[in-house]
Amino acid sequence: MVVIYSLTSIIGGYVGTRLYLQMNGKAWVRCAILVACLFPVPVVGIFMWVNTVALVHGSTSALPVGAVITCTALYIFVSFPLTVLGAIMAKNYASKDFNAPTRTTKVAREIPTEVPWYRGRPFQMLIAGFLPFSAIYIELHYIFASMWGHQIYTLFGILLFAFILLVIVTSFITVALLYFQLAREDHRWWWVTFINGGMTGAFIYAYSFFYYFHRSGMSGWLQGSFYFGYMAAISFAFFLMLGSAGFHFSLVFVRHIYGRIKCD
Repeated sequence: MVVIYSLTSIIGGYVGTRLYLQMNGKAWVRCAILVACLFPVPVVGIFMWVNTVALVHGSTSALPVGAVITCTALYIFVSFPLTVLGAIMAKNYASKDFNAPTRTTKVAREIPTEVPWYRGRPFQMLIAGFLPFSAIYIELHYIFASMWGHQIYTLFGILLFAFILLVIVTSFITVALLYFQLAREDHRWWWVTFINGGMTGAFIYAYSFFYYFHRSGMSGWLQGSFYFGYMAAISFAFFLMLGSAGFHFSLVFVRHIYGRIKCD
C-alpha cells in the first residue's frame, strides 16, 4: 500500500495544482507542498505515537528500524518528488481556464441567515454522513471483525461492490444537499461539499468506538493506542477520499445546471 501510494502521488500533485490554478491561485508551490503533506504528516504522527507505546511495552508489534527507514525513504525519494513533479506538469501543461458556465458579478449576493433547522449546516452534515454509512454498515462489521477480531475475510468481490456503492451514494447525497443549499441562495458550496462528502469518515471513526467497547473485547493502553490510532488514520483517509469525490461530483453538477441558464 505504501508503494502504491508513493507511485500514484503524481496524480494527486497534478489534479490538486491544476484545480488550484484554475481558481486563480498564485502560490502553487505551497499548494504542492500541502498536497504532499496533508495525509502523510498526520499518519506519521499517529505511527510515531503507536510505535512508541509498543516499544515502551516491549511489544513485538513495533515496526523494526529497517521498515521505518524504508517507508521514510519511499516518501522522501519517491512520493514527495512525484507530487512536486505532478504539480510542475500542471503548472506548465494543464489548462488554467476554469471554464465557468456563466458570468458572475463581483458583488456577492446576500445570503439568508434565517433558515429552518433541517436546512442548517449541522443537520446536513449529519445526513451526509449517516446515509452513506448506513449503506456499508453491515459490511463494515465484517471488515472490523477481520481486522481486529482475527477472522478471515474472503468476500473481496462484495467488498469492491460496497466500496463502489459507498462512493456513488456519497456523491449523490452530496449533490442533493448542494441543490437544497443553492435553492436557499447560499453560494458558498466549495468547502461545504467537501466536508459533507467526507462526513462518512467521521461516522466510521464513531463506529470504531462502539465496536471497541461492545464487540472487540480489547482493553488496555497498548491495544487502545493501536486500535484508535490506526482507526483515526483510516477514517481520515476516508474523509479525504470521499470529500474529494463529493466535491468533484458537485463541481460537475454546478457546471451542468448553470450551463443551462441563459444570461444577458
